[in-house]
Amino acid sequence: MLDVAILGQVALGYSPFIDRNRSVTATRLTILPLHHDAALDVAQLLHAVGDVWPESGGRVSLNIAGESLLQDLLRARPSANLMVEVPAFMAGDPANVPALQSLAANGNTLLIKGRPTKELPREVLPCFKYSIIDLADERRIGEAVAAPPGVTRSIAHVQSGVRTMADMEGAFGRGAHAVLGWPIDDVISTTAARSGKPTAQPDLQVVVELIRRVDNEDSIDRLEGTLRRDPSLAFKLLRYINSPAFGLRVEISSFRHAIMMLGYQRLKRWLALLLATASKDVNLKPIMFAAVRRGLLMEELVRGNGDEEQRNEVFICGVFSLLDRMFQQPFKQLLGSIPVPQRVYQALVEDTGPYQPYIEMVRAVESESLYDFRETAEKLLMSVSEINRAQLRALMAAAALE
Repeated sequence: MLDVAILGQVALGYSPFIDRNRSVTATRLTILPLHHDAALDVAQLLHAVGDVWPESGGRVSLNIAGESLLQDLLRARPSANLMVEVPAFMAGDPANVPALQSLAANGNTLLIKGRPTKELPREVLPCFKYSIIDLADERRIGEAVAAPPGVTRSIAHVQSGVRTMADMEGAFGRGAHAVLGWPIDDVISTTAARSGKPTAQPDLQVVVELIRRVDNEDSIDRLEGTLRRDPSLAFKLLRYINSPAFGLRVEISSFRHAIMMLGYQRLKRWLALLLATASKDVNLKPIMFAAVRRGLLMEELVRGNGDEEQRNEVFICGVFSLLDRMFQQPFKQLLGSIPVPQRVYQALVEDTGPYQPYIEMVRAVESESLYDFRETAEKLLMSVSEINRAQLRALMAAAALE
């Protein structure tokens, strides 16, 4: 599985499609060829993607930066759950009309990326369901979102390049069907200004208290008493532990059973995941989505070198790397009340230590930057194929949790 040559010839990145309910409806997978003249096998790409997103699974949008590989994809027959992003210049090429029509007939969702500079062929317009308009392009134009030339207004648009809550809310205010990006850069300030909520939400505080009690190895009765204050959290925790991603052969039926089977130390990682996904604030859904994938990716990145203790720690580090946004507190203050291993504290508070380069790698993947991907891979002394496989395994595990 995932043992294909193309994973050593491209850099991968991913970002979420977020709808008006702040739910993640699909994943964008960006494929960046390492060398423009490399001969890449689209069948291998589809095989790797199919391992993570089978035809009966979730939706993924392929954003391929190499024209040759994208041309091959247009003429392939991908499963219907795969969406395909097509640059405007390729959508306007009459030579591509038959391939686009074939994909649309196959049930694939097509998205036109960018603004066409000329009228599109009339027969190609019905093939596209969405247009992707980058936030930077829209700001440069300085006008409300309008349909690109040659694209009718009946085609809904997706706003890409979203990095903040303000970006996201502005895009929806202008009529975007969805946004594409990671709205995590100013969550602390905008959430506080918008909702006026206290910095520590009650539903999160229950989990924080539970983490402290597990760290102190309190009695099971006291732990269960804490968890009873929010039955929905108890249900969610058991769902996580019993998910395929955890790999247990026996179903865990209660919190007491979980402690008996796992022990206090192994339980910490799942409480960390619970904390990062416990908020009932709908605006934090994209943050929770990102936190889960950060933890799983960091764990996969060290899987070949680290022992179980290190894997658990880097998982917690990745999951906690966005807690400052959720609690609207700086890490130094936040981690004064939440017990974490020293190496996790170094990475999140001091931006140092052995785990800090792994956080850099996650950010490079999220930014879909080939330059940052290569630079960080060199720091980690990891090959491109190792990092890509870790990404896909993490995305597969994340899907198993949902």
